[in-house]
Amino acid sequence: MTHLSLLALSPILVVSATCLIVMLGIAMKRDHALMAGVSLGGLALALIATAAAWLCAAAPQAITALLIIDRFACFYLALILIAALAVTALSYVYLRRYQGHREEMYLLLLLSTLGGMVMVTSCHFSSFFVGLELLSMPMYGMAAYLVKERRSLEAGMKYLVLSAVASAFILFGMALIYAQTGTMVFGDIGMQLAQLSDGQGIVILGAALLLIGLGFKLSLAPFHLWTPDVYQGAPAPVAAFLATASKVPVLALLLRYVLDTHAIQYAPLVEVLSLLAILSIIAGNVLALQQWNLKRLLAYSAIAHFGYMLVALIASGPLATEAVSMYLLTYSIPTLAAFGVITLVSNPLDHEAEALTDYRGLFWTHPGLAAILTLALLSLAGVPLTAGFLGKFYVLGAGVDQHQWLLLGALVAGSAVGLFFYLRAMIQLYLSPTPEVAATAVAPAPSVVTAGAGAGVLIVLLVLMLILGVYPSPFVRLAQGAVSAPQGMLPITASRR
Repeated sequence: MTHLSLLALSPILVVSATCLIVMLGIAMKRDHALMAGVSLGGLALALIATAAAWLCAAAPQAITALLIIDRFACFYLALILIAALAVTALSYVYLRRYQGHREEMYLLLLLSTLGGMVMVTSCHFSSFFVGLELLSMPMYGMAAYLVKERRSLEAGMKYLVLSAVASAFILFGMALIYAQTGTMVFGDIGMQLAQLSDGQGIVILGAALLLIGLGFKLSLAPFHLWTPDVYQGAPAPVAAFLATASKVPVLALLLRYVLDTHAIQYAPLVEVLSLLAILSIIAGNVLALQQWNLKRLLAYSAIAHFGYMLVALIASGPLATEAVSMYLLTYSIPTLAAFGVITLVSNPLDHEAEALTDYRGLFWTHPGLAAILTLALLSLAGVPLTAGFLGKFYVLGAGVDQHQWLLLGALVAGSAVGLFFYLRAMIQLYLSPTPEVAATAVAPAPSVVTAGAGAGVLIVLLVLMLILGVYPSPFVRLAQGAVSAPQGMLPITASRR
């Protein structure tokens, strides 16, 4: 273990140490503000360590055969940590009025973040599965954290059962692929598949089982049925974590696996991914049209957005990896902002603002929150001069470059449908509030400290959305650096040549 290896591994080590400190702190003395502050400090330090690892990651650092730290991993580590920082601050605001134990939320959140970090650095089935389970298991408790609320317990139970089934599919798929290739290292799997003459049917079955499990984790249709119920039942900050930090590592790992194994060269896989993308775009947008609950609307929106991301992955051209990276960034920031507004206007014990009617007239009572939610919805819709437009422009560019006209047609049609339900939600913010809505629309004003924490998060997210929409060049350069650095991570078209 060299100094460079330790530096590369430092973000994971920092978050691991923070988990231990928070756990010991809870055991010795419960202090909500202290545990939130320690968690925020640890995540911020890990983000700084990620930046240092990025600067020193000219060559990828292999940590045994299980992990690899390169700029590809650093980009997604930073994205996960930014989402975790935002969710931690929002959780502090959300739990300010909760009467039960509050400190365990931060421990669960840190453990889940650690699992996601392990996933994005994985290059081996063993570390992949360990990271996946460490990411998933704490979220069962996070979704059911409001134990006295039936909706929260239902969300936790649904996610527990269906996530366990998905993990079983993934594990069985890994076993079948290992049985035929004799290796669990992603790069070696690609070489063994190229030389394999017999047993391709078993490998295809293993890949199908693996894809089913990952499809559940990414909420791709037809594996999406859990998503709106869990988003609706989980506390608002937890729903924000589910929508962003839990999805980023899964898609990053899928991208690394596909590139390292050159799996996109196999026509059956391309056809299945294309079908999943089209189904996700159609199901997400069409079902969102029927929603008058903002959390469920954002859940169906996420299904459609991950369908859009599959379009770039399938295109597999020189822009593919960069397009996926930029789309994840431009999706995560507005989604965190939208759930941040939901968090600030919700009360966990009285009234969580979910229905669109709860936001009727928000502009006239809280114009700042209305402006942030407006920009977030416009960005998710992909309106020009917003962050979301940049992500969709990248996906369109990747699709046009590889002549994926059917997928591009689905993307354009889905975006047109999505614009309708985003605008319908946005219009509610500017209508005159009725007396009944005004009485229940917004939670009581928080204290100065909690209001400052929530406002600080939303202001940072607002600035990021504005920069991504108006001057995205710094983020584009980061995404391009993440594409060019990883060992063995050339664009798939280049590997074909």
